[in-house]
Amino acid sequence: MAADRAQIMQHLRAAGIPFVPSSVMNFLLSHPDPVSVIGEMKKSGLNALAISVDSLTNNPGRVIAPIAEPEPEQISMRNNMPDWKREDFPMDAIDAMIDIKVHYDITGNSITEGKMGDINDAFNDRLERLRKLIIANSNLPRRPMDIARLQAEKSRFQGRENIAVAIGLVNEPRHTKNGHLMFNVEDASGEISCLLMNRKGDDRIIEHAQIVEAGLMPDDVIGVSGTFSQNGDIFYVDDLHFPMQSSHDKKFAEQGVSVAFLSDIHVGSKTFLEAQWHKMIQWFNTDPLARTIKYLVLSGDCVDGVGIYPGQDKELSIKDLYGQYSRFAELLELLPEWVECIMLPGNHDAVRPAEPQPTLEPDIQQDFNTTTFVGNPCDFSLDGVRLLSYHGKSIDDFVAGLRTVTYRDPVEAMRQMLRRRHLAPQWGGKTPLSPEPEDGLVIREVPDIFVTGHVHGHACIDFRGTTLVCSSTWQDQTSYQRMLGFQPKPCMLTVVNLGTHKSISIPFA
Repeated sequence: MAADRAQIMQHLRAAGIPFVPSSVMNFLLSHPDPVSVIGEMKKSGLNALAISVDSLTNNPGRVIAPIAEPEPEQISMRNNMPDWKREDFPMDAIDAMIDIKVHYDITGNSITEGKMGDINDAFNDRLERLRKLIIANSNLPRRPMDIARLQAEKSRFQGRENIAVAIGLVNEPRHTKNGHLMFNVEDASGEISCLLMNRKGDDRIIEHAQIVEAGLMPDDVIGVSGTFSQNGDIFYVDDLHFPMQSSHDKKFAEQGVSVAFLSDIHVGSKTFLEAQWHKMIQWFNTDPLARTIKYLVLSGDCVDGVGIYPGQDKELSIKDLYGQYSRFAELLELLPEWVECIMLPGNHDAVRPAEPQPTLEPDIQQDFNTTTFVGNPCDFSLDGVRLLSYHGKSIDDFVAGLRTVTYRDPVEAMRQMLRRRHLAPQWGGKTPLSPEPEDGLVIREVPDIFVTGHVHGHACIDFRGTTLVCSSTWQDQTSYQRMLGFQPKPCMLTVVNLGTHKSISIPFA
């Protein structure tokens, strides 16, 4: 019985075969009984890379004696590189087709005039989108009500037997001297004062305690359920409800090619690590693992920029902005021709500082080959796997606003973004925001891979079904970082296979 591509991939994975060459896939699609062929492939024990149409169609004749299978390739540590398994990174990318689909990018779609009406529209859009996600993904005890109606009927909700639910924007979050969390929740109809108690002993619930410890961000959109105090002045919160869903099912690409991640290259700075860049280029052109990499995502600040901070001119090796981009284009030209770069801006780049940011202007793009330019953030797919790439400027706000987020652990900020389904909730903080009629920083779809940069750290972990990548920098410690005592983690290339979602981080420092 014939089958479509998705059914065939399902049978292949069930047989322990993560990938087959495109010629074999076409053979299976045209075969009247592909399931039986896959069964024979499983029995043969052949490596996925050794399967070909010839191996499936040729009759070997009478077998005199079993043929000993070759010993599996022993991949040792190459130049102090970490070990990896071929089945985790199964496909060479040299002849693979490029498959990039952009779902959201502000480029060419920014229509705000920055007026008060635009700001109101942006917050109303955020509230409406995230309200729907909270209702869909949270276990609310009852349907939410407008805050004005809750206040008018507050006497109904003063006992444990009748819980009220509201959804709105957070204002003035703060901790009391006893460790409780106070904040206001506002919607279009009104505002209520809320208190989330710091429970102790048997009443202490881990997730509840974590929220109290971390705090809330101004302009978060959350749901609250609880009851009013006797005088109706305070709403005692039993539970907070976030837009995040409990888990996410990753999508797997049919092609087993890989994507690599870098950020904050800072070409033009005296602290750009050019020798380590050439070491990586040599690896790209000689290492078997590098042959599996089809895409390289560059998450902003690829150049150091000009006039970004006081005294920057003294720390520049290339003082002309366009000269910095031209030099970076030359460095990218050293990559193998099969690698397609996806490049978005950051706060050091030649775009507006307000997020979401459009892509780089055509005068800059013309110096680059084999590069797809997108805005910041960008929601896109590679071979059907959904990625969300964001430079990460708002991590500064999360560090300032939440007590559990630090620059040493920027992944916690990424977790908090996913929990809120928003990349930069705070208006008027360290991250300038553009008030678009549709809030472009709402995380509309949960990504399979979520990548940031900005803080010059490095991490790659799984969080509720999403791979979180904090991309490494290619800049040594700056004088400002030295003053703060911050040590970056430079020259780490993170590689994730789109067919298996296995990952590896390769050091070049």
